[in-house]
Amino acid sequence: MKRLGTLDASWLAVETEDTPMHVGNMLIFSLPEGAPDTFLRDMVLSMKETGEIAPPWCSKLAWSGAIGRLLAPAWKHDKNLDLDYHVRHSALPKPGGERELGVLVSRLHSNPLDFARPLWECHVIEGLENNRFALYTKMHHSMIDGISGVRLLQRVLSTNPDERGMLPPWAMRPETLKPAKGESRQSVPSVFSQAVDAVKLQADMAPTLWRAGNRLLQSSRHPEEGLTAPFAGPVSKINHRVTGQRRFATQHYQLDRLKDLAHASKSSLNDIVLYLCGTALRRFLIEQNDLPTTALTAGIPVNIRPADDQGTGTAISFMIASLATNESDPLTRLQSIKSSTHQAKEHLQKLPKSALTQYTMLLMSPYILQLLSGLGGRMRPVFNVTISNVPGPQEPLYYEGAKLEAMYPVSLIAHGGALNITCLSYAGSLNFGFTGCRDTLPSMQKLAVYTGEALDELEKLILPPKRKPKKARAGKSTKP
Repeated sequence: MKRLGTLDASWLAVETEDTPMHVGNMLIFSLPEGAPDTFLRDMVLSMKETGEIAPPWCSKLAWSGAIGRLLAPAWKHDKNLDLDYHVRHSALPKPGGERELGVLVSRLHSNPLDFARPLWECHVIEGLENNRFALYTKMHHSMIDGISGVRLLQRVLSTNPDERGMLPPWAMRPETLKPAKGESRQSVPSVFSQAVDAVKLQADMAPTLWRAGNRLLQSSRHPEEGLTAPFAGPVSKINHRVTGQRRFATQHYQLDRLKDLAHASKSSLNDIVLYLCGTALRRFLIEQNDLPTTALTAGIPVNIRPADDQGTGTAISFMIASLATNESDPLTRLQSIKSSTHQAKEHLQKLPKSALTQYTMLLMSPYILQLLSGLGGRMRPVFNVTISNVPGPQEPLYYEGAKLEAMYPVSLIAHGGALNITCLSYAGSLNFGFTGCRDTLPSMQKLAVYTGEALDELEKLILPPKRKPKKARAGKSTKP
């Protein structure tokens, strides 16, 4: 058995009927040229006929009950995994559009996972217009984070459009990994040694964590210093209790457009993403007559996984930044966001890598405690909205000759945070996935549209106007 880390186990602890803690990805493919009518049926059958199931797909909870999940969370190998249950084939009424696909994925993402089985599902969805199909997968957040989820799917795809006989994601064994402490055989001496090492690490990190915590406390008392602290954001429409039903919306932009804006404004790509989200939220809340006078804040996951680490589980830290939704001027809003993220990055970078996991738990503990105590959505939120930007593959990929056209992240929400915005880059594009509570955000699709209009507005403000090509002058005729 493999014991779960503290942060991974926390996602199990806060799971409720209204707040399922799974994350997903929606991949859209175009069928290969000349594909037979039975292409998808044959593909699903082939997926189910795979041999050995690789980790983490074959892992299930050793004790699936609520008490076991809370007190002794650990993974064990499921020797009788039922692929007919986990792999499902659905169809949209032809020709299925983006709206119909979004409705289906919203419904699928609303359903909780079965804790008595490995915590994942895969849905092949046919009938999408323009000769396309979708692949929607979801997995519990205790098993993966955004980075590892993308890598799990990316490893099965190919850059070769002619490759056939490809393995499904759950048959791909992880690349060579360094054995983690929790994965080694647990003898009594080794467990004792690990416990001693953990105590030493906590003792060594205590002064560093104390200084970091004190800095956050000071920033809450003196917000003019620029570092955004937990609980700095106001209570807004997106910060109340949520129900179990979800809405999902998408938006798709060319990455070069955002990079041009980042270069022209001397910002980072993440600053531009935060600006688009903050501007869309400002407009949305104004229309709802619910815009607070204090700026909304974003909780931003930061990847701390080494580049060569192909493992799963959660490997993130966290920072909080202002979205400057109280600023009416777009350029002032962007400048405020830049300043806030600069302070947050500087604060995080001062911490040694060995302290990042402990710091993340320090920062996230109020959020976790709110959910465990039932106070989430009933008091001021730790931050108003989660916004993350996950790097994905940058070259076109294929599965069984079907070209991957787009990848959209589908995330989780919780009490006190009815909206999650996650971006995923792929092959020169940046794909936004908006996941929200169906009852709290009935018009969430507007947010996706408003980010596009915010992008157009910012381009007009900071990019030089494109010159129209001059019309060729008609030459004067000369008589011979």
